[in-house]
Amino acid sequence: MSKAKILIVEDETIIALDIKRTLINLGYAVPAVMTSAEKMLDKIGEIQPDIVLMDIMLKGSMDGVEAAERLRKLYQIPVVYLTAHTDSKTLQRAKETEPYGYIVKPFEEQDIYTTVEIALARSQAEAKIRKALEKEKELRELKNHFISIVSHEFRTPMSTILFSAGLLENYGNKLSEEKKVTHLQRIQTAVKQMTNLLDSVLTIGKAEANKLEFHPTAINLENFCSSLVEEMQLIAGEKYDISFSSQGDCTNALMDEYLLRHIFCNLLSNAVKYSPNGGKVKFQLTCEPSQQVAVFRIQDEGIGIPPEDRKHLFEIFHRASNVGNISGTGLGLAIVKHSVELHKGKITFDSEVGKGTTFTVTLPLQSHSD
Repeated sequence: MSKAKILIVEDETIIALDIKRTLINLGYAVPAVMTSAEKMLDKIGEIQPDIVLMDIMLKGSMDGVEAAERLRKLYQIPVVYLTAHTDSKTLQRAKETEPYGYIVKPFEEQDIYTTVEIALARSQAEAKIRKALEKEKELRELKNHFISIVSHEFRTPMSTILFSAGLLENYGNKLSEEKKVTHLQRIQTAVKQMTNLLDSVLTIGKAEANKLEFHPTAINLENFCSSLVEEMQLIAGEKYDISFSSQGDCTNALMDEYLLRHIFCNLLSNAVKYSPNGGKVKFQLTCEPSQQVAVFRIQDEGIGIPPEDRKHLFEIFHRASNVGNISGTGLGLAIVKHSVELHKGKITFDSEVGKGTTFTVTLPLQSHSD
């Protein structure tokens, strides 16, 4: 365990050196001794001590109380005052800075040890509380954002279902069989959209809670990918040309098929979704038994990813700044990242705005659960 760092701010050299020697004997680190508040404030960000021992009656334009007040506003570093005879007004000012303790001059070694240890314990406890409160706030904001996005994404398929069901109920006897089939297909498509959305919500919930399970089974990757491309081509329609090619022996892999579907359904649907003008989507699979990896590449001719969005691309709810009115939840790539990591693989991408994006997923051919 690293030693706690104690910064001393004391303008009486003999006292300062005595405190330093005592602290070192007690097992603490003393990175510096400062003789003025101005010097301390200038170096505090660089030193980042765990505690500041601050003389109240510092010489110069700023006393220890004013320095402590500035410290409290700029940093969350505990201050313990060094004090001798102090008038009541100064003492009241000192109290308002919420110090972590006082050491009265002349001091005993035990006084310093007890006060510093209590201050450190309190500081660590408060840091944990702050972290918990920040996490709670983050989760609350995440929940609100999640509800907003999911509610929005549910609205479109729900409207489709209500509209088509209403027509079938009220005008079913006047509609041709072809029209009836069309409206039934629209209802089925909308239900699938809602089911997929719910599945994504449940999956990301498990992933964020580290409860997403990993169950590898034997799988023929070539057959799996070929079947997936056929499925996606039917959904995408004639506007898109989704091609698949493979190289190497991909017939005997050990991976989680459920997670693989999440990875490549999301990447392929994104390739289609973010290519609003249609075009080619290439899905390439290369198996390299000598290196025991399978490399998957999905290339599109879509809108591309702006440079400023790339470092946030796999964060939950993040969507690129150029998506415009293209619908989406911002869950897909976060699920992809978690699913790839459970396989102990990696995902990378290359993109050029206006020209398209290529995602590369590299997975071990034989993935084992821990």
